[in-house]
Amino acid sequence: MADSGRAKTAAGESPSCGRRKGESPGSSSPGSSRRKPPQSPGSRSKQPANNNGHSFRKVTLTKPTFCHHCSDFIWGLVGYICEVCNFMSHEKCLKHVRTVCSCMAPTLVRVPVAHCFGPAGQKKRFCCVCRKNLEGSAALRCEVCELHVHSDCAPFSCSDCRLCHQDGGQDYDMYHHHWREGNMASGARCEVCRRACSSSDVLSGMRCEWCGITAHASCYVIISPECSLGRLRGMILHPSCVRVCSRNFSKMHCYRISETLPQCDLDNLDDVDVQSPVASKENQSSGSSDTGKQTLRVFDGDDAVKRNQFRLVSIPRITKNEEVVEAALRSFYIPDEPQDYELQIHTQPGLLTDDIINRNGTPDNKAVFKESQPEAWLLRAKPREVELLKIYAGWLKVGVGYISITVGKSSTVDSVIKEVLTQLGKEDENPEDFNLLEVFMSSKQVQRQVLAGQELVLEKMREIRKGSLRQMNQTRFYIVESRNRIVQVDLLLGGLPLQLSTEEYTQLLQQHLAIKSHLVTITHMYAGQGAVALRISCFSEAERIYMLAKDTNINGKQLTSLVIPEIMQSKLAKGSCPLLVFVNPKSGGLKGREILYGFRKLLNPHQVFELTSGGPLPGLHAFREVPHFRMLVCGGDGTVGWVLGVLESIRHKLSCPEPAIGIVPLGTGNDLARVLRWGAGYSGEDHYSILVSVDEAEEVEMDRWTILLDAQEMTEDGKQNGFLEPPKIVQMNNYFGLGIDAELSLDFHHAREEEPDKFNSRFHNKGVYVKVGLQKLSHTRNLHKDLRLQVDKQDIELPSIEGLIFLNIPSWGSGADLWGSDSDARFGKPRIDDGMLEVVGVTGVVHMGQVQSGLRSGIRIAQGSYIRIIVTKPIPVQVDGEPWIQAPGQIIISAAGPKVRMLKKSKVKQKKQSGSLREGRAESPVPGEGAN
Repeated sequence: MADSGRAKTAAGESPSCGRRKGESPGSSSPGSSRRKPPQSPGSRSKQPANNNGHSFRKVTLTKPTFCHHCSDFIWGLVGYICEVCNFMSHEKCLKHVRTVCSCMAPTLVRVPVAHCFGPAGQKKRFCCVCRKNLEGSAALRCEVCELHVHSDCAPFSCSDCRLCHQDGGQDYDMYHHHWREGNMASGARCEVCRRACSSSDVLSGMRCEWCGITAHASCYVIISPECSLGRLRGMILHPSCVRVCSRNFSKMHCYRISETLPQCDLDNLDDVDVQSPVASKENQSSGSSDTGKQTLRVFDGDDAVKRNQFRLVSIPRITKNEEVVEAALRSFYIPDEPQDYELQIHTQPGLLTDDIINRNGTPDNKAVFKESQPEAWLLRAKPREVELLKIYAGWLKVGVGYISITVGKSSTVDSVIKEVLTQLGKEDENPEDFNLLEVFMSSKQVQRQVLAGQELVLEKMREIRKGSLRQMNQTRFYIVESRNRIVQVDLLLGGLPLQLSTEEYTQLLQQHLAIKSHLVTITHMYAGQGAVALRISCFSEAERIYMLAKDTNINGKQLTSLVIPEIMQSKLAKGSCPLLVFVNPKSGGLKGREILYGFRKLLNPHQVFELTSGGPLPGLHAFREVPHFRMLVCGGDGTVGWVLGVLESIRHKLSCPEPAIGIVPLGTGNDLARVLRWGAGYSGEDHYSILVSVDEAEEVEMDRWTILLDAQEMTEDGKQNGFLEPPKIVQMNNYFGLGIDAELSLDFHHAREEEPDKFNSRFHNKGVYVKVGLQKLSHTRNLHKDLRLQVDKQDIELPSIEGLIFLNIPSWGSGADLWGSDSDARFGKPRIDDGMLEVVGVTGVVHMGQVQSGLRSGIRIAQGSYIRIIVTKPIPVQVDGEPWIQAPGQIIISAAGPKVRMLKKSKVKQKKQSGSLREGRAESPVPGEGAN
């Protein structure tokens, strides 16, 4: 890229200065009219720009201001501000500034990786482009690397997200720290000097998004570049072990991230400023209050003109042409000299190329920009006979970042490749084995295009600049080997009919999706889940199937389609145990969404799965060849049971058939989480601390039970007494209830189905339980007359009760101890792994309330491992909180195969982690960090 050839310039060079829409960039006016011919106008400041791209100007401070370098308060009235990125500094700090200006961000990218933008959170954050506070403005954050930007600054951020996988055949020997500036946890300390390096007042300090170490901007440059992934490295899925062929898929698709922004907003992320009535009023009012200023609309190319996307630039009414061009360049964050650009009048019929205001228009050779000039202008690059072009060779592992060559009018792609190979010391290589690749590093998508051999490079660069100068600033050229890469895209299609054969699934896919058998192979089949895994050897076919499946219904059921990463177990570190995370974003109100977001940032997003997108199967399928892993389920007891059920059905297809499972309690009762010490409910705990607790948790075994429901005397239409026949077999983890407690659960279930939006907090849910319980106070049900009970083939006489409950864990109804703690010679002490169920009765709603308040316990009836219940009339039942009406018949409860491994939180209080590692991770889900 020719313009980026000036990235590392002399101290006198001035990069561009950008501003958010509607702001009045008063600082764009130069302080002096004298300048040396080869020197950029921005360097006339009292302090010259350094080679980090800043252009500092001395300003008088009118409000409390902090230095962005040392984060200390600037005493006095004088400070220095960068006219490009608003970096503020003490005079004494200027020579120590190491932070790179926003306009130079594309030059720091090692491997271009697009961002996944979503709506910003509620905490105070600063924009990583213009460095201003995000409060009170439309803002976005990256779901993977936590980049924070204003919505209208997003187009000027580049593809500097975390590299979380190998893309196709690309391979990287070493993974570097991924640094992001500012927005760190309070109290973070520098890894080098051990002093505090965070600030709540400005964008300051650096933090690695993988290992979490923090440092000052002047200290982090001496830290070894290789990243060890930090304290959580044992549970992080290393990027070198993950492969995804993602050419035709956005990062949102690859990471299975739901698009929470409206699609129109996502489509406009690369747009610059679109005029709105509000902005127009603001500009009119500012212009009338300051008669010495005028506001211009500036377009950076033909694409912006077609879409009416412009930047607003405020300048004095009488000023030098070069200063106007400089202000326009800064508004688009272009780090070039204004002498290489010109402004053309933009009119509706077309461009008046004769009206170029950079041409000398006065006798004394000092052109002026007068009040009578039009308000809309088009910023153009002046034609050049030769260009300085950077060719990057980072993907070839040759030990050099890029080389610079000069291209002229006759330079073709083939000639450029030959010259580059010569400079790389590869003269013996065949140039036909290499391609020149154009890479556009926009914030939301990385676009790659192979250039034809006879294409004129200089003409190509002019074409890009004509379309968009901003795009040219974010474009690179790479030399890559032109070997044929194996295309291998893995998709998982769900929502298919259950229990079909491979041939039947193939016919079904050919009928509805018209798959091409020579390109598509069914590699795995999950008939019990109604899902198949496809391996596709063509990008366009994979994209077509992916999009078509999302719009296809089979037997009235919507299909799901997900891109599945390939985990290369041969590259996993010895002894590693990656964590597979499942999050139910519908649990716990909005907390599930924040947890999903936080774990994506702390871990590799390829190991975090959203249960509303295909359930637990996609994650288990992705980890099928991992020899040893753990799981973390974020949801209520029902969510845990769902994951355990799917795990049980496909465990024979997993290399690790019995992964240990931890819990983040997001439900209402969370009884299983209470027993395993994970707490009564999630209340905003630090996500990093949760992962450390999972890493330190001990493994315990827990019984699971199979309930066989043998309903009898069903009518021909499958109904009895108005109720549908329940499932024949269900799995139980916590408890199984008949009678009054199941009736309360059923009433709650019906209330939630009627108004699901209201059931978004544990407090409200428990309130509904109390309400339905009060309605049952006068209700009597002689349950003992409607049931016959056998425990281990022994008939048990039931007392007068209204509810019968079978316990697998010592917690029931949101933490109540129904069995009780009193010793009893007739029974053993209950454990979750003793292979026994505890049978308890309750006499009614009042008794249940007393148990909940700790005043009483239930009526102990029996303990056993094999239960038979004979039901003589329809009765409410519930399994782990899921209720229905059970028809008359037999119910048999028996052990369900092998015990499951659970993670029990350690009692040992965690030692406070010293230094920046712990503090840097303290609020890791929310800071905006991460660019290399």
